[in-house]
Amino acid sequence: MWHWHKSAAAAHESLWQERLQRFPGAVISAGYKAGRIALDVYTEQAEEALVLQALYGGQAAPLAETDWVAATAPEQSPPLLIRQKLVLTTSESPQELERLRQQYPGRILLSLPAEQAFGTGNHATTATCLRLLCDAAAQLPKPWSLIDVGCGTGVLALAGLKLGAAHAEGFDFDPKAVEVARRNIARNGCADELRLFQADVFEWEPAAPADIVLANLFSTVLQRAFPRLLRALKPGGRLIISGILREQAPETLAAAQAAGLTVDKSITRGKWTTAQLHRP
Repeated sequence: MWHWHKSAAAAHESLWQERLQRFPGAVISAGYKAGRIALDVYTEQAEEALVLQALYGGQAAPLAETDWVAATAPEQSPPLLIRQKLVLTTSESPQELERLRQQYPGRILLSLPAEQAFGTGNHATTATCLRLLCDAAAQLPKPWSLIDVGCGTGVLALAGLKLGAAHAEGFDFDPKAVEVARRNIARNGCADELRLFQADVFEWEPAAPADIVLANLFSTVLQRAFPRLLRALKPGGRLIISGILREQAPETLAAAQAAGLTVDKSITRGKWTTAQLHRP
């Protein structure tokens, strides 16, 4: 993995969005100083990072492979409870898993150790997606299907299968995420019902439309991906999106409506917004 970084004037943000739009691993964020923005591109290709450095300056360097998720995770996180349906734990201990089964009878228990990918369920974006997924699953007649776009650790696809999806597919641009998701799916016993693969959301085409599509992605990625996400939904199908900063929610939801989606609800928790939409 390579990383390119540069600081730029905030007044030129739209120009940089245009320049970096072809890089799925591009992140534009507020800089440390007023009037500045930070530009970061994460890529598997050394050539891409070095070309960016040659064209625009900044710094390009290889990233050491560090499992920051596991390194910064608390040794024993409390379980995450979702509606009256799910219990998510980072523990793999058979004794702890049995204790949780006894403590929360009738709930679905998922074991998701902190690993080298985003999504143990505890982040506000993932947790809110899980709540909306529980609500949607309770209203759908069986059989129903699910697609998890940018699956990370596979937590949303896994939860969907446990909540009653007959079939699911999930993919991520990051091969490490796909690797972690495969381990989580095998650990929790849903490997046969899930098609898991690596793909770029801007090149992916759904094999078949689904009843529920989940996309916990950066708002800039969502805005460009809405036409493709619309095609991934059955008529009446529901799209659950997150990863949206509160201040970016209005423009993101407007882009969704422009693509032909209808907004059902939006929920803000702290600085993050999650929304449910549907295909008319």
